Amino acid sequence: MHPAFSVVFFTTATGAGYGLLALLGVLGGFQIIPPDFWLGFIGMGLAFGLIMAGLLSSTGHLGRPERAWRAFSQWRSSWLSREGVASVTTFIPAGLFGIGWVFFGRSGGWVTVAGLLTACGAVITVCTTGMIYASLKPIAQWHSRFTLPGYLIFSAMTGSVLLNALLQGFALGSKVQLAACLLLTLFGWGWKVATWRYNDRLEIATTANTATGLAGGTVRSLEWPHTEENYLLKEMGFRIARKHSARLRQITQLLAFVLPLGLLAIVSALSWPLAALLSILAAAIQFAGMLVERWLFFAEAKHTVTLYYGR
Repeated sequence: MHPAFSVVFFTTATGAGYGLLALLGVLGGFQIIPPDFWLGFIGMGLAFGLIMAGLLSSTGHLGRPERAWRAFSQWRSSWLSREGVASVTTFIPAGLFGIGWVFFGRSGGWVTVAGLLTACGAVITVCTTGMIYASLKPIAQWHSRFTLPGYLIFSAMTGSVLLNALLQGFALGSKVQLAACLLLTLFGWGWKVATWRYNDRLEIATTANTATGLAGGTVRSLEWPHTEENYLLKEMGFRIARKHSARLRQITQLLAFVLPLGLLAIVSALSWPLAALLSILAAAIQFAGMLVERWLFFAEAKHTVTLYYGR
């Protein structure tokens, strides 16, 4: 698949934003994080900023961005439409939680309820994003048991690392919170490696023979349907060299997992402000690594429509 940067950035930014928003809703609502104005203002602002930047970026891949609002009407059958509805609906409890926790400095009661609803909405939205790809049967690399959990794991991972950077910046970091970041990053790394191994060993059952029902011989085209690249080949037939794929996988592991793990391990032995600086660096490096991971997610996927073109 063609890895358009608008969609790559969208899935990365909204995943991190909703992950951070869910954690703030739960931890802030249950008074695990104190209701400090600047902490809440910057944290909620960062979460909303990432989400809005991602949503706006996603319109860049549309032929007619001004008609994006029509996607909301197809929620009965479209995961893309459900994602839009879920993302907008989540803003309602998130706004109430932000008002109570940030501006009123309250927690407990209706603020806790709003925080929990915010976390539930964020999780549902990330699930709908994952299902956009997991539901596509023509793309075997996406239509697997790894896709949806991967979206949730990476959202929690990037959100927790962002939250750690935020808390360390206000000298509120804790060993428990750091340990959670390390565990989630390790888990995300393991899940990504397992996904790659699954995809590399994947044997796609659909061939030109099975598609035509002529399984007794080898089906080949006498004349190609097009003499040059068309829209389908540009969008669905993107190909990446094996050597480039291997190198980008190494870069992904280094930026998204190895370096953040090393930096966070060092943070546990430091005090403010060095702990804050390294935590922010870990979050920035991991975000860059996840952009590479998302690019590969699209670039390595193969759509069965390319069989029609002899690929």
